[in-house]
Amino acid sequence: MVDPYAARLWGYRALFAAMVAVLAIVRLMPLDVAPATLPGPDAILALTIAWVMRRPAYAPAWLVVALFLALDLLLQRPPGLGALAALVATEFLRRRQAATRALPFLLEWVLATAVLLAMVAGTQAVLALTISPRPPLGLDILRALFTAAVYPAAVAATVWLFKVRRPAPGDYGGSEARA
Repeated sequence: MVDPYAARLWGYRALFAAMVAVLAIVRLMPLDVAPATLPGPDAILALTIAWVMRRPAYAPAWLVVALFLALDLLLQRPPGLGALAALVATEFLRRRQAATRALPFLLEWVLATAVLLAMVAGTQAVLALTISPRPPLGLDILRALFTAAVYPAAVAATVWLFKVRRPAPGDYGGSEARA
């Protein structure tokens, strides 16, 4: 017989991977032919942070790394750098999930923004250390701020559309912690 907790866990993992795939396809589509003057938000990263802040088991580290490595390759970014930054950010948030469970949304938003800005600083530092071409720092910071601006929409979609909510204090199932 199928464990209902495990089925729900794997169902949400598949849903998360499908949403990332759909957002990646939309991002790759040539929807606007005019050259961009401002960077757009990274909806995939905002969604990932929202899921990790709500239910870390639904976006495990191995899935985040696999999806962001595929994104690095598809978007022709330095292979592995975006995956490393996403892994460090999500693991930072994952380790603080119990402490951030009772945070009001405004403080959660501030924490997500700080994590996004730290990701920018980290990727810029790694690119500088490896003497690789770097995107302008101002554009990277703008992208992080625009991503932080769409974070409330990602949280709203996560909570209301996909029903991924924070667990209640006694809500942890044994299979969710194991898988």
